[in-house]
Amino acid sequence: MLFGVVLDWLIGDPSWLPHPIVGMGKTISFLNKKLNRGKHRKAKGFLLLFLVLALTGIIVFTLQWICYKINIFLYIIFNLYLIVTSLAAKTLATEVEKVMNALKGGDIEVSRIQVGYLVGRDTTELKEKEIIRATVETTAENTIDGVLAPLFYLLLGALLPVPWLNPVMLVMLYKATNTLDSMVGYIQEPYKDFGYASAKFDDIINFIPARMGSFFMLIAGMFLGYPFKDGCRIFKRDRLNHKSPNSAHPESVVAGLLGIQLGGTNQYFGEILKKPTIGEAKTPLETLDIRETITIMYGSEVVVMIISIIAAVLIFSF
Repeated sequence: MLFGVVLDWLIGDPSWLPHPIVGMGKTISFLNKKLNRGKHRKAKGFLLLFLVLALTGIIVFTLQWICYKINIFLYIIFNLYLIVTSLAAKTLATEVEKVMNALKGGDIEVSRIQVGYLVGRDTTELKEKEIIRATVETTAENTIDGVLAPLFYLLLGALLPVPWLNPVMLVMLYKATNTLDSMVGYIQEPYKDFGYASAKFDDIINFIPARMGSFFMLIAGMFLGYPFKDGCRIFKRDRLNHKSPNSAHPESVVAGLLGIQLGGTNQYFGEILKKPTIGEAKTPLETLDIRETITIMYGSEVVVMIISIIAAVLIFSF
């Protein structure tokens, strides 16, 4: 895990390196075209979830077994590769910085395009403050989905007494579910019924990581010098201000620590969706808030790794 985190910080996801999430995305896209039509779309959505998880598990287990049979070091390198691809801190920071840099350069059109790669909402007519809000929200949410939840499932896999359900297998199944949710887990058509199973399963497996991860984000905020009491207050008050049972948890932490207001009305697939606000607008949204959210993301990852290392040392000492 430690090597994986460090490598993610250093290299992220090089474009020349095959990425399993890309393979998952292509598989989901193919199955979406084949299954998301006609009647019984909710049932077909459950079939989609089963097929993607089953394929992911079979492929990962087979490749692990082959690598292990060839050479133990090949097995270790393969697992390390999958750990690095499961973590998205470097990639997330790089992508949101593109939005930030476009805003700093005064290019609103480029910033709309860049944030459009990161969020599901319609970004073609977003104003500067709305672009900042969208970027901060997706960075906060992906601090859980792309960084802390993968670490959680790696740790859980290390504790489970089931050899085939090892840390890397568990985190790849998590990433498959997360990818499903990001591609079909919408309440708008044509995904309302078809994406139901994927969205609900993603809610279930993110339930604990969203809450534990938000706690670690608060701890990171305290050490980084942000107002910890405000972060706790807004988190306690607004953590359920979202239709998703998990998304508002990290967003409320960031809103409280930075003294900004998130949430509100967005447009998805031509449909206006009104959401409650999160946080208090003590200060207006600024481009710097994007950088501050990235800092909180990295800080929370460091907190989790420090706690994990201390726990590992204590366990192996006894």
